[in-house]
Amino acid sequence: MSTSTMTATPVKPLAPAANAGFALLVLTLINLVNYLDRYIVAVALPGIQQEFGINDTQSGLLGTMFIVVFMLASPLGGFLGDRYPRRLLVAGGVLLWSLATGASGLATSFAALLVARAVIGIGEAGYGAVAPSIISDLYPREQRTRMLAFFYIAIPVGAAAGYGLGGWLTQQYSWHVAFFAGGVPGLLLGALAFFMPEPQRGAMDGPDAEVKMPFLVGLKGLARNPAFWAVTAGYTLMTFSIGGLGFWMPTYLVRERGMSADSSGFLFGAITAVAGLLGTVAGGWLGDKLDKKREGGGLWMSGIGLLLAAPCMYLAVNLKDVGPTFAAIGMAQFLIFLNSGPINAAIVNCVPPAFRAFAMGLNVLCIHLLGDAISPALIGNIADAATLHTAIAVNALPVLLGGVALLVGAKLFREAVPRARLSS
Repeated sequence: MSTSTMTATPVKPLAPAANAGFALLVLTLINLVNYLDRYIVAVALPGIQQEFGINDTQSGLLGTMFIVVFMLASPLGGFLGDRYPRRLLVAGGVLLWSLATGASGLATSFAALLVARAVIGIGEAGYGAVAPSIISDLYPREQRTRMLAFFYIAIPVGAAAGYGLGGWLTQQYSWHVAFFAGGVPGLLLGALAFFMPEPQRGAMDGPDAEVKMPFLVGLKGLARNPAFWAVTAGYTLMTFSIGGLGFWMPTYLVRERGMSADSSGFLFGAITAVAGLLGTVAGGWLGDKLDKKREGGGLWMSGIGLLLAAPCMYLAVNLKDVGPTFAAIGMAQFLIFLNSGPINAAIVNCVPPAFRAFAMGLNVLCIHLLGDAISPALIGNIADAATLHTAIAVNALPVLLGGVALLVGAKLFREAVPRARLSS
């Protein structure tokens, strides 16, 4: 795929676009609510199981249903995002998924809850594929890893809010109330998204940036882009593991460690928030620093992070005391969240601006199709056949393999994206 904006020709350093900070803040808050809505169901799961009388395999389908719809709709969201005003897709998607989150609390059957989770997936697909491409057009390349890291800070914070808020509301009231509360912030942010700026595609990639491209030409170029596929492979393996872990860990703490639902949600959420926040910020800062020293430096750091996270995940369920267990969980999450900024910056940097939203949508399809779309149900299946302890322990292997894939991706990225020489 052509990356004419990445050639080694002198370019003048660019400043962020006007109102870039406002748009980044709105997108980040939306992303926080995005993950809050996703993870309320994880900590509310014991109550849902009790009310509907479902087993672990069926429960895993609540995670799988959302992810399947989300991943299938994401390439379409990306396709539209490369051709129409992206802020409208963001606003519409947020409003849709927030209404569906509230509707989840009205479910009176397992089937109705599955339908609501599917609609949430449709709404989030209209947002997830286009938001990184908007940020890439708001900030110059040398700032993208940090700005994308700021955007992805919302993942651990939103997940923690989902665990904490969902656990507390479920314990004090019911899981129905937890879903009602989760839908409110998105309605407000969805309305605010209509007032975000709409940056010009390729505005931060120089005058030769490809801002228009026939779809089949772009698709052919993406198919021949080894850097994109190597990064996507590593991202997929990581997503498989952390998706299953995030869905099942609160239930594991309740079932095998004897914790209450609200305590497990609060503690796991707090660790996720702190470790994820620190890891994401550190990854964004280190990623930009390492990328200045050598192309693909941020990806190299991401690969090393996953290699170190794998044994921490294994230890988390094999240490007997609760304190060391939470310490291992926190270290694993810190090392995993180092990757948020560098991985997504690598994806937007190795494809032309005209095809970034679709590339992100296709990446979303891949990481979920072979990642967390199947891991919650698969882990539940293993838990039914053996134990939940065993199912989570073997979940460390995909993280290890993901680290290897990202190290390969760093090498391919250096070959595909020559460094630009910035004029002083």
